[in-house]
Amino acid sequence: MGTIQHRIEAFVKLGQFLSQFSRETIQQKENIPFNDLFFDGFKHQLKVAQENNSWFVKENLLFACESWATALSEENITKWSSSEEKLATNNTKTVAVIMAGNIPLVGFHDFLSVLISGHSVLVKQSSNDKHLLPFLTKYLEYAHEDFKGNIVFTEGKLEGFDAVIATGSDNTARYFEYYFKNVPSIIRKSRNSLAVLTGNETEDDFKNLNEDVFRYFGLGCRSVSKLFVPRNYNFDGFFGGMFNKQEIINNAKYANNYDYNKAVYLMSEFDILENGFLMIKEDASYASPIASVFYEYYDNEDDLKIKLYEDREKIQCIVANNFLDNEVDFGQTQHPQLWDYADGVNTLKFLSEL
Repeated sequence: MGTIQHRIEAFVKLGQFLSQFSRETIQQKENIPFNDLFFDGFKHQLKVAQENNSWFVKENLLFACESWATALSEENITKWSSSEEKLATNNTKTVAVIMAGNIPLVGFHDFLSVLISGHSVLVKQSSNDKHLLPFLTKYLEYAHEDFKGNIVFTEGKLEGFDAVIATGSDNTARYFEYYFKNVPSIIRKSRNSLAVLTGNETEDDFKNLNEDVFRYFGLGCRSVSKLFVPRNYNFDGFFGGMFNKQEIINNAKYANNYDYNKAVYLMSEFDILENGFLMIKEDASYASPIASVFYEYYDNEDDLKIKLYEDREKIQCIVANNFLDNEVDFGQTQHPQLWDYADGVNTLKFLSEL
């Protein structure tokens, strides 16, 4: 598969290509390799992705493109890949990657990790997100010819692989663990993200938090679905910060979920607070339905830290301000670095040891 430097250069070119597709504008730039072949085609694929999944609105598709364009800089990929010395060896294996489809290009990090590691990848996509990655793969094969034949997509039974990375729900994880018990594997389960509020948050903190709550309609594992708040907390500041996302209710699918979940809560006589496009409800669970966020009171910060540590297998990231060492800043959950591994499992290390 060539040298690791060749593989890095190919992904850097892909990052440059994706930089033409932003929320601000879709504009063809000069000096982007293979643009004549791929620019119009990718524009079309974005349209097809929208048409095939009502959750994949243009804004979120382009946000995903922007995020990957930023991540795929030479500096980022080099810093990330140099953490594992064995990646430059020629011990090529075939790694099956089973992808979720909840947000656009959600499986791209695993795909990138396998190829940067010098392995071949066998991809099984979700039917909800199957249009973008095959097209971007064609671009990569132009950028680095050694990728040809080493990236395979399948819709059938997975066969002929040496290791697997599979992402799914807690239910599918049990199936994956049984089915792949004889090969090295990373099996990812459902996780959720949360915010710890202390009452000292600023107006800007809450405005930033609305990005963590509403980006991808709250469907991502890095989307904040739960708040921990001090006893007798006043939610006015929180709702004030959410307000400039009110247009989300104009999305028919989101509005249907809002109406349905509100009806369920009211019929069950649950106490809820809502503002016409978001509901909050006291609940011990980390996973809240679309258009709602759960909250839980805490009386003591040290006890909360212990609880979050004990529940770490259920948690993807924690938004807070000077509360924990590994916290994420308000507004930053959807901007992970390449080395911010899902579930805290170092994918590159796993791949380098195959």
